[in-house]
Amino acid sequence: MKIALGPLLYFWPRQEILAFYERIAAAPPDVVYLGEVVCSKRRELTLADWLSLAEGFRAQGVEPVLSALTLLESAAERQQLKRLCEAGDYLVEANDYSAVGLLQGLGRPFVGGTTLNVYNHATLQTLREAGMVRWVPPLELSGEALSGILSACASTAPETEVFAHGRMPLAHAARCYTARAYDLPKDNCGFRCIEHPEGMPLYSQDGRHFLTINGIQTQSAEPVNLLGELPALARSGADIVRISPGPNGTEARLRDLRRALAGDADAAVALTREGGHRGYWDGGPGMNGPAAPGQ
Repeated sequence: MKIALGPLLYFWPRQEILAFYERIAAAPPDVVYLGEVVCSKRRELTLADWLSLAEGFRAQGVEPVLSALTLLESAAERQQLKRLCEAGDYLVEANDYSAVGLLQGLGRPFVGGTTLNVYNHATLQTLREAGMVRWVPPLELSGEALSGILSACASTAPETEVFAHGRMPLAHAARCYTARAYDLPKDNCGFRCIEHPEGMPLYSQDGRHFLTINGIQTQSAEPVNLLGELPALARSGADIVRISPGPNGTEARLRDLRRALAGDADAAVALTREGGHRGYWDGGPGMNGPAAPGQ
């Protein structure tokens, strides 16, 4: 089983982003996703910067994938998407069907992100025929449902990558929730989300951490943690496990996961001690999923 580092979901200052990926290069995953997927206004890094990082990781033996924007709202954003899809010879993670259409038209293989909403084998096969060589199942898909879809596809299923650690991206909207929290219009937001490197917690009226706000993206309050379920993930058909980047502990998590996959029991225990929940993996409500094993 391979390890992937998903795209950065938060808005960090340029130097912090570059320093982060420099640290990741010291504990490299097998696959790294690079690019802005949440908001086109986040431009601390340019496409040239992302391509430079991709080139560096490729030279290190890591597979770079360029991640595309999730929600397109303007012609300018579609032009940005087109430039990304045409850049170099890297795989692109399509997070919107506009990207699927562009990549299919270019005859280029692609990775299907969670937001393509693939819930059955017929859709999976259709995207496979369009050029999808890897998919990341929707976060609300259970392990049992994943197994069923892959079994129905038999040998024609694309490579499967499961979101195994990080706050779950639950929804995207045209409205920017971070700007609204500051009583600012979206078009003049002041880039306030850069002040929240892990998003803004949203509390219910009874004081419960209910969700996390990240610009136009709504995330789970707590991270999902399936890293203690590596054998079950493999049985369900996962070829790759994805860790979503965060400002604290990502490099150590990658190292522990590498050791756990090699059979290190202590590293496997360390991964479960981080806490988190099992999300929708068992088929129940994601927010109320039980803690990871060992808690």
